[in-house]
Amino acid sequence: MLPEPFLNSLQGLPGFDRESFVHVHEMGEQVTSLRLNSTKGIDVAKHHFLNNTASIPWCVNGRYLPERPSFVTDPLWHAGAYYVQEASSMFIQYILEQIMPSAEGKIALDLCAAPGGKSTLLANHFNKGLVVANETIKARNAILVENITKWGSDRVVITQNDPSHFKALPHFFDLMVIDAPCSGSGLFRKDPSAINEWSEESVQHCSTRQSRIVEDSIGTLKEGGYLIYSTCSYSFDEDEKMMDTIAAIPGMQNVSLDPPVNWNIVACESPQHHAKGFRFYPDKIKGEGFFVTVFKKEQSNNAGYYADDFKWNLISKIEHEVMSSFFTLPTDYIFINHQNNLIAVPALFELSIKALLKNVYVKKMGLVIGEIKGKDLIPAHALAMSNWITLPYGTIEVDEQTALQYLRRADLVLEGEKGWQAVCYQNIRLGWAKLLPNRSNNYYPTEWRILKY
Repeated sequence: MLPEPFLNSLQGLPGFDRESFVHVHEMGEQVTSLRLNSTKGIDVAKHHFLNNTASIPWCVNGRYLPERPSFVTDPLWHAGAYYVQEASSMFIQYILEQIMPSAEGKIALDLCAAPGGKSTLLANHFNKGLVVANETIKARNAILVENITKWGSDRVVITQNDPSHFKALPHFFDLMVIDAPCSGSGLFRKDPSAINEWSEESVQHCSTRQSRIVEDSIGTLKEGGYLIYSTCSYSFDEDEKMMDTIAAIPGMQNVSLDPPVNWNIVACESPQHHAKGFRFYPDKIKGEGFFVTVFKKEQSNNAGYYADDFKWNLISKIEHEVMSSFFTLPTDYIFINHQNNLIAVPALFELSIKALLKNVYVKKMGLVIGEIKGKDLIPAHALAMSNWITLPYGTIEVDEQTALQYLRRADLVLEGEKGWQAVCYQNIRLGWAKLLPNRSNNYYPTEWRILKY
């Protein structure tokens, strides 16, 4: 049951209808949605539950499922062919299409990124740009690394920093997404246990924290750059009040959007600066509670300048020759040897990635190709997950049961050409195996294996 103080706190807010709001929570309907990875080439018609879905109106790759399947038993979930994401939060895609339809050469920061829903969405939109996905908490950062690796983009840099650390990168990003830590009331229907965690004190604590995050990081946004601020909370202090906080920052101007009326998204306005935002209510849309607003930095004092004095180790001539003997290397990347791994980073963003390495703590960048031992290339799992079309070695197509055995890191008997092979299910790579004369070695990452289902 929803707490009375919580319901009273929402009274009078735009779009709040107490009776229908309570009713939809009492019904307990669970909405399951996912977003397809446009780079993986999944054949929806061949998939046993994706061929019976409805489109999410504000996200071209978003799908509603009629019921929640067991995702852990679907090899394509492990392959990063789609991301299970709450439908309301996919509205970020609509916003990006309105404010930045072309992201070529642009750099985005997802400041509070784990577990990676918005970062993977950004990775698809910024397929000719660069995404920095930041997560402060170490355990959550590990989940972010896993999800980004499976998604396959080579244009994501993962960092682990407090928002204040980005002060070292003034006027650096063209877009900043702050999906702020919040009191979580928008997810009460999805997670009823969270109701017991809600309190007015928690809302105030979150509001104070949200203000600090914005104020500590806003300087890293370029002049002309955009801020997308969102929460999964209904509370005024975390939503409309925060719009006034952002609007009061010099140079920040609210951006007005006009989504179709039949989407039933509720427009709202802050009391002081009349900034516009949007509220998502589960009794009005097919999704959970969500709030979002957009601002543009119209002016700033000066542009950032970053000296090219970070030194990294370019691969040697021998390393280049060994890699080139296995596959054709793309020409628009720089190849470096970092922590005993060969890594490809987009050449267009060389200076930007060097600036990140110099000023913040970087956990992962670009695409890890693998390592060289003698004249052999030992491929990294990230290479199999990547969106690169041309890869070293061959592929082996397996059925569903064999794919699940592989994902459990169980022993396999695979037929095919001896040596390294990419294990594929429905033409989408799952990882590497090495076929030997009398056995097949399974190289799926131990820490990601299926333990039970």
